[in-house]
Amino acid sequence: MKLYFNSKLFQKALAALSGGFLVLFLLGHLAGNLQLFISGELGQKQFNAYALFMTTNPAVIALSYITYSSIILHSILTIYLVLKSRLARPIGYHISTGIGNSSWSSRNMAFLGTMLLIFLIIHLRSFWYEMHFGDIGLDKWGNKDLHTVTVKAFDNIFYTGFYVISMLMLAFHLSHGVGSAFQTLGLNTSKYEKIINLIGKGIAVLIPLIFASIPITLYVRQ
Repeated sequence: MKLYFNSKLFQKALAALSGGFLVLFLLGHLAGNLQLFISGELGQKQFNAYALFMTTNPAVIALSYITYSSIILHSILTIYLVLKSRLARPIGYHISTGIGNSSWSSRNMAFLGTMLLIFLIIHLRSFWYEMHFGDIGLDKWGNKDLHTVTVKAFDNIFYTGFYVISMLMLAFHLSHGVGSAFQTLGLNTSKYEKIINLIGKGIAVLIPLIFASIPITLYVRQ
């Protein structure tokens, strides 16, 4: 039993499960952020009410700690597994055929994950930190005005571009990660392979695309 918990198989399964949970988090986060498409005072009111709910509801707060733990666990495990794999084969083959059999995203998961972690830190500083600790003022309904903070952030073309590029990296990361997670957990059988591939591609395209369209919409609207 102890040998299994120390095995690469268990570590990959844990990385897959934590990654799967983070995909569910992305879907929930995206659902809330869709309110940013609503213009005017209605959009401001609904988004700020949503932000208040997400930072005061006990169940959401408990879930947020699970999310933070999953991010840390997933980051540590994936980087560790990549480094462990490279150290096990420090000298590359003279002629490598791996490039022909693997995607760019699968060969660069560590790089993509690191860039996404940097994005996440900047993103949390820009919005999460401001919501919890920043002096951002109140809207006319008495809620913290995170909506105005968000709109102002995406009035900057460089920040908007950085966000969009980060979503492109997320797309590449998901394009390999989702399929790999199903494979690791033994769910990607021949019977369900086509469905799983379709789900994986849908997640990899739609989630980053919709996320990226939000800052673009806010930037163009201003």
